Amino acid sequence: MSFHFIKHDTKIDFIGLRYYAFALSALMIIVGGISLLMKGGPRYGIDFAGGVIIQAKFDGPTELDKVKKVLEATNLPGLVVQQLGVEKDNDFLVRTSTTEDSSESVQQTVTKAFNESFTGTKYVFQRVEMVGPKVGEDLRGKALEAMYFAILLIAIYISGRFEHRWMAAGIMAAGLFAGISALQYVNAPQMWLVLGALILTLVLCWFLRLNYALGAIVALIHDVLTTVGIFSILNKEFDLTIIAALLTLIGFSLNDTIIVYDRIREIRNQKTGDSLSGIINSSVNQTLSRTILTSGLAFLAVFSLYLFGGAVIHDFALAMLIGIVVGTYSSIYVAAPFIVSLSPKEGMEPATPVKAKTA
Repeated sequence: MSFHFIKHDTKIDFIGLRYYAFALSALMIIVGGISLLMKGGPRYGIDFAGGVIIQAKFDGPTELDKVKKVLEATNLPGLVVQQLGVEKDNDFLVRTSTTEDSSESVQQTVTKAFNESFTGTKYVFQRVEMVGPKVGEDLRGKALEAMYFAILLIAIYISGRFEHRWMAAGIMAAGLFAGISALQYVNAPQMWLVLGALILTLVLCWFLRLNYALGAIVALIHDVLTTVGIFSILNKEFDLTIIAALLTLIGFSLNDTIIVYDRIREIRNQKTGDSLSGIINSSVNQTLSRTILTSGLAFLAVFSLYLFGGAVIHDFALAMLIGIVVGTYSSIYVAAPFIVSLSPKEGMEPATPVKAKTA
């Protein structure tokens, strides 16, 4: 006997609530967008903005608060101090976003501050690295490019898998190739190149009526924008670990969306005569127990990392926590209901059941 956290025959009207959900999603994205505009864009970490990283290990007990206080007096720009490993390791990571000073100059500044404040305690610099602004800019472009191609491949797969329109998916891919080539021909910056390609993907999906793919893409964009907006509101840095978290939550959100889409396809193939709205409501209700259990267990695991994983993966875990909640929400209230909004007549009218042939 199988266990269902939520009864299999629940009849929550998710489609009837979709406009409230769309309004909530729009509000979250707008508030996050306002925060980004007020702050002049995301707060980039050293990976994207450039700067110097120094890892220092002390041979005696050293408190994180004292290390922070000592280095704050040096007035290094964008200073971040984190403790690596467990407290007894006395291992610290010092990051500064300065791009005008050399790594040797920053190292000398940190050395002078440590020598004056930690007399009698030995330390060693285990690594000193510098990331230039050009490298940071390239990394930003590559990060956006990685997220875009993940979404593009997802759109092609969903179009063929759930709508059996591999030809249309191929036409979309060819159109995108032509569009990207045109943008490259005019030497568009990489960031604008990726954003332009993403907009072109949405337009082609709408024009070719690839509704399932368009619903999934909108849900994924919703997840990324909401998470980025919340990070901006919380004044968190964006670095490569956050990009890794965003790519992970794209996959997590897509997993829930694929399950709902698969159930929609199964019910539609049964020719029940229900409207698309009724079919989607039934599909979401039938998969609700699995969705909540899967997301709930993942949330608990990531929450443990957030509490006990240490400062190095703290922001990564936070991005994952936000992404799990938002991704689960979007699978239920964005991806599937969006299909009904794209097919209003089919969504509200019962489908005609297939009549059995008479001998």
